[in-house]
Amino acid sequence: MGRPVSPPEAVSVSVRSPGRFRTLLNEVWSYRLSYLFIAPFMLCFVAFIVVPVLAAVALSFTYFNAIESPRFIGWQNFQYLISQDLLFLKHALPNTFKFAIIVGPGGYIAAFLLAWLISQLPAVTRKWFALAMYTPSLTIGIAMSIVWLPMLTGDRIGYLNSVLLRLGWIDTPQLWVTDPSYLMNAMIGVTLWSSMGVGFLAMLAGILNVNKDYYEAARIDGMKSRLQEIWYITIPSMKPQMLFGAVMAIVTTFKTGAIGVELSGVNPTPAYSGHLIINHIDDFGFIRFEMGYAAAISVFLLLLMYASNKLSWGLFGSKGDE
Repeated sequence: MGRPVSPPEAVSVSVRSPGRFRTLLNEVWSYRLSYLFIAPFMLCFVAFIVVPVLAAVALSFTYFNAIESPRFIGWQNFQYLISQDLLFLKHALPNTFKFAIIVGPGGYIAAFLLAWLISQLPAVTRKWFALAMYTPSLTIGIAMSIVWLPMLTGDRIGYLNSVLLRLGWIDTPQLWVTDPSYLMNAMIGVTLWSSMGVGFLAMLAGILNVNKDYYEAARIDGMKSRLQEIWYITIPSMKPQMLFGAVMAIVTTFKTGAIGVELSGVNPTPAYSGHLIINHIDDFGFIRFEMGYAAAISVFLLLLMYASNKLSWGLFGSKGDE
């Protein structure tokens, strides 16, 4: 009997696959100089982003105390997180949502409005106002020790208490950063003050680069309100900058955690009133050394940020032929 003959489909697949792979290698080799230029970034991206994320996902399914070898426990970390971790469910998660809902959209809207107002100024003074708005995001650590802590001190020497006592608005000094009733408000105020970062600069650049002919054409067509100009011309013309600002606002908001500890001076914060998800990760990762559970919380936060970024893409991402 003769040698069995392979079906035509199998022959075509076996011949086609090496051909495709060879074509891909030839194409990569033809652009080897371009890949050489992006190699440093790609190496850093893989080493400091991809590998840590994959390691966190892998550790989230284990019990790991940083001394013994990781022991696979399946979904137990996630089950405990969403059903039994009362500190997470009662404090970290609600505080994070409250903080993110106010600071994220609030800082984002404030950044756009300030960028638009500054764009209306003459070019000579515009750069100084932009610098004044951007500087707090660079000096938040210094400002915390020089400005905010003396201002929010809970005695008569504190700037805010001193002014309010002189005005007669309060009778006794308020504990702005150690009273659980006030700490979250103080955290929100300080974070909003320092939220004019690179997202603000991107929005300012986007507004300044909108084609002025669009505004003239709109006035000829009967548009009279500046609000209509912003809604129908400015925002649609700077969607990439709006998307970038939204992503930066989301990342900055969710990764903020040390602000409550810095303001109150204690860890954990009084009555866990400023306890955010980042603080929860630090608690289990660097104090209790339950690395596997800390990795599970990190994965949960990563998924939360991913969902928020998808929402931003839905609002400001390009659609169709845009």
